[in-house]
Amino acid sequence: MNTDVIQIHKNECINCQVGSSLSFRPLVEYLKDRLKTEKSVKSEFYRFLLQKIEKDDVLLGTISAEELSKYKDTLELIFTILTPLMDDEDDLFWALSTPIPDQIFFSTNAFYKFFKDHDPKNKVGQDSEPVEKKQLKFIYNIILGRFYNFTSVLKNEIIYGHINQETKLTQYYNIQTDTKFVDIIHKGDLPEINFEELGRHFQEDTELEYLVKNLPLGEFHFEGFSIISITDVTLQHAIDGIRNALVNHNYQTEAYTHVIQALKSLSGDGRLEFGLMPFLTVNKKLVFDNKEFSQSMLINSAKASNLEEEVFYSLVDKYKENPRAIFVSAINDDQITKDPFLKVLKAAGVCSYSVLPIYYNTQLAGVLEVYSNQEVLVDDKLLSRLRSALPLIGQLFQYSIEEFDSKMDEVLMDKFTALQPSVQWKFNEAVWHFLQGKNSNRKLKEIETVTFKNMYPLFGAIDIRNSTTERNKALKDDLNVLLNSLIDTLKAIRKMITLDLTDKLLFNCKDWIKRIGSFASSNEENQLNEFLENEVYPFLSIIKGNYPETAETINNYFQVIVPATGDAYANRRQLEVSMQLINTEVSQYLEKSQAKLQASYPCYFAKFRTDGVEYDIYIGQEIAPEKPFDLLYLKNIRLWQLTSMVEIARLSKGLIGEMPRPLETTQMIFIHSNAIDISFRNDERRFDVEGAYNIRYEVVKKRIDKVLIKGTTERLTQPHKIALVYFNQDEAKEYMEYIKYMQVQGFLNDDLEGLELDELQGVSGLKALRVGVKYLDNKKESPKKLKASELKSIEKEIAKMLQN
Repeated sequence: MNTDVIQIHKNECINCQVGSSLSFRPLVEYLKDRLKTEKSVKSEFYRFLLQKIEKDDVLLGTISAEELSKYKDTLELIFTILTPLMDDEDDLFWALSTPIPDQIFFSTNAFYKFFKDHDPKNKVGQDSEPVEKKQLKFIYNIILGRFYNFTSVLKNEIIYGHINQETKLTQYYNIQTDTKFVDIIHKGDLPEINFEELGRHFQEDTELEYLVKNLPLGEFHFEGFSIISITDVTLQHAIDGIRNALVNHNYQTEAYTHVIQALKSLSGDGRLEFGLMPFLTVNKKLVFDNKEFSQSMLINSAKASNLEEEVFYSLVDKYKENPRAIFVSAINDDQITKDPFLKVLKAAGVCSYSVLPIYYNTQLAGVLEVYSNQEVLVDDKLLSRLRSALPLIGQLFQYSIEEFDSKMDEVLMDKFTALQPSVQWKFNEAVWHFLQGKNSNRKLKEIETVTFKNMYPLFGAIDIRNSTTERNKALKDDLNVLLNSLIDTLKAIRKMITLDLTDKLLFNCKDWIKRIGSFASSNEENQLNEFLENEVYPFLSIIKGNYPETAETINNYFQVIVPATGDAYANRRQLEVSMQLINTEVSQYLEKSQAKLQASYPCYFAKFRTDGVEYDIYIGQEIAPEKPFDLLYLKNIRLWQLTSMVEIARLSKGLIGEMPRPLETTQMIFIHSNAIDISFRNDERRFDVEGAYNIRYEVVKKRIDKVLIKGTTERLTQPHKIALVYFNQDEAKEYMEYIKYMQVQGFLNDDLEGLELDELQGVSGLKALRVGVKYLDNKKESPKKLKASELKSIEKEIAKMLQN
C-alpha cells in the first residue's frame, strides 16, 4: 500500500467556493451504527477498528493529507474493511482521497502505479468540458441528492483511455467516486429549489448558472473522505462502440471503421486485424463490387490479384452452402491446396486468417474476418471475447443489406418506372383504399384507376438528325469492310488450295459489294446474312478443319466480324457511342433541371429514349392538392422549356468534338394550351391521356417529328434551330414573348420564322415557329444591346404576360 500524496487537479477548481475538511468522523459514526445491529463475527473487527481510530485523537478531527502517512496501519485496516477479502491489492485500483477529490492520500500499489503511468485527464471522445465545470457538477450532484432527494442522470464517474504500449490498442477505464463517508453541513435555512425550472436548465445545459445563483456553495461544508476505484471497461466500451454505430445508422465505411477498431480493443491483441463482409445480393446472387467491402481483406486481396469474379463467386457460394468457422493459424502450401482462396491472401502478406459466419435471425448475413501478418492462433479465449459482439455485427450487416436493397429500389423507381415522388401520394391512397376494401370484405376486386384531371401538358423532343440515314450509312460502311475482308480471305485460301467453289464465293462477294450501295430495306440485309450463314461460314469451317495451313487466315477473318471488337462493326459501334453520349448527356441535363422545377411546383416528368430523348410534363392542381396552383407556375415551366432547349442545343453541339462519329440534334416543342386528363394504365405501367379530345394530343405528338413545311420538301426540325408547333395563334403568342426575352438575353438569334405545315394523317391546320440558337464562342460573345426604351418595353410585356 502507498501513502504518498497525489495531487489530482492542482488547484484548477479555484472557483469552487465550498469548504471541506479531511476527517474520519463519518466512518466512526458509521462503525458505531453498525455495532448496534451487527451480531456476526464482523462486529469484533468493527470494534477493533473503531478503537484504533479513537486511540489517535488527531483522526477524530480535521487532518491534512500529508499527516496521514503516520497512520498507515490504521489506513490498511480501513482498506481491509472497505474492500472484499479476496481482492489482491496488486491488481486492485483503489484509493482514498479528500472529500472533494483533490488529493489522494492512500492507495493500492496498482492504483499508484497506474496513476503515475497515465494521465487521468486524457478523456475519451470530444469532451472538452473544463475541469472546474466538471467539479462543480460533481459537487452539486451530491448536494441535490442528499438535501433534495433529486437524482441526476449524471454519474460520479469518468471514462478515459490510453494507448497500451505493448499492444498499441486503446484501453478504457471507468473512474468512480464513492462519497458514502462524506458528510455535508449547510449553514442556515436550506434554499427552496424550483425543480421544474431546474429541469429546463438541465435540458439546456445551463443548470450550473441556475444552481450557483440559487444554491450558493459558500453555505455548504464537506467533511470526511472519498473512495476512488478504477475499473477496466475496455470490453464494455468496445461493445458500446458497436451499438453506437448501429444507433447512429451510419453503415458505410465510417461505421465499419469504428466497429473494426472496437473489435481490436475487444480482442486485446494488437497483432489482429478485422474485416467485415456482408452478403449483398442482386436477384439472389452475391455481388461484391461495392464500397461496403472496402473493409474486407479477402475482397481487396482478390481484386489486387485480379482473381476472376466467377472463381470468387463460386468459392463464396460454396461457403454459403455450408457456413462454418474457418481457422488458419499459418497459411502454407498444404492449406492453400485445401482452400485455394488462401493463395490471394498469402500474396497480400496475410499469414493467418480466420472466418466466422455472422447470422441475423438465423439467416447468414455475412462473415467476420480475423487476420494478421503474423502467425496467430484464434483460441477459445479470443472467441469468448468476440462472442458478445457477433449479434451486433449481424445487425450491422442486416442494416447494410437493407440499405443496399433500398438504394436498388430507389434507382429502380427513378430510372425504370413511371412512378415518381410527385404522384406517388395518389398511388399510396389507391393502395390503401384497395387494402381497406379487402379487409372489410367489400367487393373490391380491382384496384382503382389513378387519374389526374385538368393537367396542362408540355411535350419536348430532342432528336438525332438523320439517325436512320446515319444507321444505314454505318451499316453499309461496315458491310463493305466485312465483304472486302472476306474477299481477301478467299483469295488467300485460293493460293493455298484449288477449289472451284472459292471462285464462285468470290464472285458472289463482289456482287454483294455492288448491291449494298443501294440497300432499300432490311430484307436485302437479311438475304446477305443468309448468304454468309448458309454458304460462306460453313465453307470456311470445313476448309479450316481439313487444311490446317488456312487456319490463321480464317481466324483473322472471324476476328474481323466479332461485334464487340471487330472492324466489321466499327462504324456501327462508333455511331452507338455517339448516340449514347448525346442521349446520356441530355438525359442527365433534364434530370438535374427537372429537380429544380419540382421545387417550384410539383409536376409529373416522364422521359423516354428514342433515337434521341422525348419528354412529357404534366402540371396542375390535382397533382399537389395541398399547394394552390396558379397559371404563373405553368408560365414558369414553359419559359424553362424554351430555355432548356437552348441549353441542350448548346450541349449537343459542344459534344461533337468528343464523338467518334459526329452527330447533330434537332429540338422541338409542341404547344398545347388546353388542360387534359391523364390516368395510369395498370396493364402498361404508364400514364396515358383520357377522352377522345385528349387522344388527339397524343396523335399529334407521335406524328409531328417528320412534318414538312407546307409546299416544300424541307423538314421543320433542323439542327441549330428550335421548332415550336401549335394550332392556334393565341397558343403561340405566349412563346413569342419568351422568344423576344431570350433574344435580348443572348440565347436566341434574331431569325424568328412563322411557318405553315403540311397536313399529317388525321391532323391539319398545324403551324410552327422556328428560331435559331445563339451559340457561345470562345470569346464569350456578349448579348445584343438594346436601347433602354426597347428593353423597358419588352420587360413590361413579359411582366404583363406573367400576370395574366
